[in-house]
Amino acid sequence: MNFILAIDQGTTSSRAIVFDENMQPVASAQQEFTQFFPQSGWVEHDLEEIWQSVLTTCRDALAKAGIAAADLAGIGITNQRETTAIWDAETGAPLHNAIVWQDRRTAPFCEELRTAGHADEINAITGLLADPYFSGTKVKWLLDQHEGARAQAAAGKLLFGTIDSFLIWRLTGKAAHVTDATNAARTMLYDIRKGQWSTRMCDLLDVPMRMLPKVMDCAAEFGMVKAEHFGAEVPVLGVAGDQQAATIGQACFEPGMLKSTYGTGCFALLNTGDDAIASQNKLLTTVAYQFDGKATYALEGSIFVAGAVVQWLRDGLGVIVNAADTQTLAEQGRGDVTLVPAFTGLGAPYWNADCRGAAYGLTRDTNPADLARAALESVGFQTRDLLDAMRADWPNAGDAVLRVDGGLSANDWAMQFLADMLGAPVDRPAGVETTALGAAWLAGMKAGIYPDADGFAAKWARDHRFAPQMDGAAKDVAYARWQRAVAATLSV
Repeated sequence: MNFILAIDQGTTSSRAIVFDENMQPVASAQQEFTQFFPQSGWVEHDLEEIWQSVLTTCRDALAKAGIAAADLAGIGITNQRETTAIWDAETGAPLHNAIVWQDRRTAPFCEELRTAGHADEINAITGLLADPYFSGTKVKWLLDQHEGARAQAAAGKLLFGTIDSFLIWRLTGKAAHVTDATNAARTMLYDIRKGQWSTRMCDLLDVPMRMLPKVMDCAAEFGMVKAEHFGAEVPVLGVAGDQQAATIGQACFEPGMLKSTYGTGCFALLNTGDDAIASQNKLLTTVAYQFDGKATYALEGSIFVAGAVVQWLRDGLGVIVNAADTQTLAEQGRGDVTLVPAFTGLGAPYWNADCRGAAYGLTRDTNPADLARAALESVGFQTRDLLDAMRADWPNAGDAVLRVDGGLSANDWAMQFLADMLGAPVDRPAGVETTALGAAWLAGMKAGIYPDADGFAAKWARDHRFAPQMDGAAKDVAYARWQRAVAATLSV
């Protein structure tokens, strides 16, 4: 029993990775699933399709590794955060498709909350903003839309959870309705300082507390997976939301350490230790991880579109065939086009759910290379927005080295431009599976086969450091161009 299975249930695909006793990946499987867009700004997932994709990838990964479930010391789960599921407590049937974190349908209700003067109270309790991004307003919408649902929930007949909770409930055969502190902290229903569900927030959003899962540490005994799924019973021993799992996988255990993950979106987390810093710059205050009942906090900046802008170039415009093509094209681009990829609004530090994407500087001779460069530049510009806000909120962030991961981190041009914009080193780790590794380490550490946090941090290795190279004046001119473009986009 020297292997760990990590389930990485993401926004566009489910993955399973088997790690050995040395925390090295030995086999993996991945399966994409359907994205549903019922209306403009709405995004949904089929929970049954997600469930089947998780079962399939786990079984495939075990087969590729040539091991049985009995060889596993435990399972770690990391998941897309905020995506909201409600299901029947007896049958497990979903009430509705899952409402995805990107979904903006509850924007009118969030505006009502702000207009009624609840924004500061929400932020003080949850560390979050009154924004459709988070789970709480999604739960309210679902209960409002389905007749009798709120009464069923109050009677314990409906359960709410983020994707980790739904998977664990299914895997354990209805035995465990649980989550971890990092996922709970993203619901807008959790008091991050008291470490418990907030009766005030549940009352404000009209969410029955009986439907909420039990909140546990990130490394804990979440439940036993039934043998029918993989061939033997296996304990779930680690859970963390995807961005917190990446923070753990990057070994950002000390205050002042900073990581940014470039997947569909971009999420930067700054470890602030015991201090739950109240942001003055529209960043989120969140739980980075929790061990032995003690939370470590972080400031987080969320960008809704990062790697997704490359997908848009490929699938929407057809100007590239593969994501890797952007590196060659960006090298040829002239840098006179500015793209603001507000396809689902703008996240931190703007938090405008209604604005949409725009491109500036287009001329008759604008070409795919210019667009590719503008797309990659937008990632660097948006990350600069986040880091500037973090430095303003917490001066200790001033000298932070940014550790990066996610698919876009493999793009050397994008990472060099990022270092130039930040004026700070950008470190890419030797192991690229940081999110899954974080979940695996949680389970392996709890099982006793992996080292403690200090031992894990000592094993972190750098693949490449991107040092700032751009002239300071050129950097300022480029960033000022971005700021003008954002201001113009927000004014429409």
